[in-house]
Amino acid sequence: MKSILIISESIDIEDSSASKVNVALILNLVKIGYQLKVLHYTRKEIQLDGVDCIIIPEVKFSLNYVLSRTQRVFQRLTKINVSKYLENVFGHSFTFFNDSKSIAKAVKKYYNNEDLVITLSKGASFRPHHAMLSFPSLHNRWLAYIHDPYPFHYYPRPYNWVEAGYQFKEDFFRKVSESAKYSAFPSLLLKEWMGSYFPNFLKTGIIIPHQNLDSNNNEVFELPNYLDTSKFNILHAGNLMKQRSPKALIKGYRLFLEKFPEAEKKSKLLLLGNASYYQEYLNNQIDKNVYWSKGNVSFLETLQVQNTVSVNIILESKSEISPFLPGKFPHCVAANKPILLLGPYYSETKRLLGENYPFISEANDVESITRLLEDLYNNWKNNINQELNRIDLEEYVGPIYLKKTIESII
Repeated sequence: MKSILIISESIDIEDSSASKVNVALILNLVKIGYQLKVLHYTRKEIQLDGVDCIIIPEVKFSLNYVLSRTQRVFQRLTKINVSKYLENVFGHSFTFFNDSKSIAKAVKKYYNNEDLVITLSKGASFRPHHAMLSFPSLHNRWLAYIHDPYPFHYYPRPYNWVEAGYQFKEDFFRKVSESAKYSAFPSLLLKEWMGSYFPNFLKTGIIIPHQNLDSNNNEVFELPNYLDTSKFNILHAGNLMKQRSPKALIKGYRLFLEKFPEAEKKSKLLLLGNASYYQEYLNNQIDKNVYWSKGNVSFLETLQVQNTVSVNIILESKSEISPFLPGKFPHCVAANKPILLLGPYYSETKRLLGENYPFISEANDVESITRLLEDLYNNWKNNINQELNRIDLEEYVGPIYLKKTIESII
């Protein structure tokens, strides 16, 4: 049996979408027959079925640890944030460097001649990737998984944040692109996007889409009281960042209700997740037809609602391109409900759904959103059990495609 060592920043499915997709990939690798050992920096005990999970302890006897704690105390006492200045000098925080050393120490201790080493991260840190740079002898077995653009200034507009020490971060990722024998991306567009900045990714890159995560929890849950299964329920699950505005969606939904007055008693728009930038706006929108959770909802509850509603929404930024594959895409496919995609012309989700998929609109096109909601509502009236019915996509985000991809490199 071939063996794989996975180094993951987190395997806590409740802390981020990145952790959910990390766990989904791990479990599907087990499902297709690989022996896995997972080193993780989650800072709490987590076990996954069929996996040897090992917590990476933080190194607390190092200069970087002392400097990071000294910085925290200084900032707390003086109310002066020196992080930006320090990252402009060193490229990363002292905490980042100490975490990287902690991960590297665990790799040195637990690596046991595995056939493949996969680094998984979350957010914009890529600590496991930084740690692997210190093991040149393992680079010919290293698969660096890149879940999002990095550094942050390589995100497409409207994301326009330039991090402190960006030039150091560019150099760090150039080393990753040149050191790892394989790189993997959740989407073809992201591989091409990152390859335009680091050309070696175009040579080493393979596509491993986010995987569908099956829940091993057999507990039967009651449906949440905000969900009435007799209604035409439209769901957006996930954080609404500044760049993902729900305003056009809500305006389109209100216009839809004006055109179909009977739908006021038969439909509901559900928004699950944080939306701190739009908190005031959403609080003013809540009524019998619009529900907002006012914060995060557990993964299992979200999964349950996704599998029950009439339509799942994928909302992307108003942009020229969206190279991301949303972490919830596999779950929306598995739910087998129509997907309403609100995103740009060049979008990985649009590429996968196909040019002929009928329920796609620009994220800010209110009239188009209204029209598509009308079509989906009429379809629902004719058949409340309408389905996405995309076996091809189910295979693409599941073990079948993953097995072919991993076998191509091991």
